[in-house]
Amino acid sequence: MSNDTTITVEVAYALPHKQALLKLNVPAGTTALAAAQQSGITEKFDGVDLENATLGIFGQVVAPGHVLRDGDRVEVYRPLIADPKEVRKARAERAKARRQHDTTDE
Repeated sequence: MSNDTTITVEVAYALPHKQALLKLNVPAGTTALAAAQQSGITEKFDGVDLENATLGIFGQVVAPGHVLRDGDRVEVYRPLIADPKEVRKARAERAKARRQHDTTDE
């Protein structure tokens, strides 16, 4: 593909109370990180650190240097604040305790 060809991609970022999906045209050969930087997402959301952020394409984590294809959606993921395994474990323990409590009430 020649560099004078452009492709259309989207860059997505979300907080619980605010989301953005920005469409942009970039040169063929643009990387996920470059598209995120060109999107201006850091001006819309305080504290977005693209250099250290995890990026994905339609839910699949990719390297910052991943070369985009026409129609790709670059997702900028926020850092996890809780370990998903620990959250599931705590939820299962609460459900188990509830079941035990419910059976003793009968």
